[in-house]
Amino acid sequence: MPLLHYSNCPSCRSERIQPALTAVDHTVSHEAFAIWQCEQCSLRFTQDIPDAASIGRYYRSDSYISHSNTSKGLINSLYHMVRKETLAEKYRLVASATRIKQGRLLDIGAGTGAFIAHMQNRGWETIGLEPDSSAREVAQADHQVQLLEIDQLFSLPSDGFDAITLWHVLEHVHDLHGYMEQLKALVRRSGRIFIAVPNYTSYDGSEYRGNWAAYDVPRHLYHFSPAAMQTLLEAHGLQLQGSQPMWYDSYYISLLSEKYRGNGRGNMVRAGVIGFLSNARAFIDKSRCSSLIYVVSK
Repeated sequence: MPLLHYSNCPSCRSERIQPALTAVDHTVSHEAFAIWQCEQCSLRFTQDIPDAASIGRYYRSDSYISHSNTSKGLINSLYHMVRKETLAEKYRLVASATRIKQGRLLDIGAGTGAFIAHMQNRGWETIGLEPDSSAREVAQADHQVQLLEIDQLFSLPSDGFDAITLWHVLEHVHDLHGYMEQLKALVRRSGRIFIAVPNYTSYDGSEYRGNWAAYDVPRHLYHFSPAAMQTLLEAHGLQLQGSQPMWYDSYYISLLSEKYRGNGRGNMVRAGVIGFLSNARAFIDKSRCSSLIYVVSK
């Protein structure tokens, strides 16, 4: 299986990179992967990753909720319980940031189509792209949403969208700089790009370290700090308009992280405490939130 080994930071190209920690793939392979850090831009990245043609097998799991929409298990059940509220919050953020109630939206990495369906119900014209065929089938069956294959991204018309959303997607993309350039080309001058990614500088990230579920190796290729995201945006001539905390993520990630740290026996009480402490620190300084949505413009 071809592996990609970085000699330079995959974001800023600096040679000042070094190992930071090791994390295990708890979802599929149980293999260990090294995570390195760039001393210049602070991006962390998974080293020696499978290439784009080989990584598909690491997504083949019934427990991978983004593709299966499963509600099996307590953690996935809790995820479904709060999804209705998070979908409403995403709509409000998109409408507020774009200053329009209805428009044209592109959702990249649309998963099983819940967000696309929600935005269609709100009157938005939508296109959803999803690389996984099984997820596209679930989107059709559960939400009557027809998603397109991901390779359609580079054939869409320029300046065609008021909003482009990537909900926990950019960290999965091998062609990082190619995607950033295409996002810039596709969004309208008055439009906004919404990029949600985990934040390893959060309290729960620091607490769990190699067991932090949001590292999700090797599916997560990059691990962003706010500073690393700012550097990436500036490199592509994009402007950060603001960021929005994702408050539920600290609890969801902490529950999974406790399970990983306890070899399958998670401490729910401790996970709740760590999730609460993470949000408490982020309430004072939102750049410390477990996950952040970056609102971006040309």
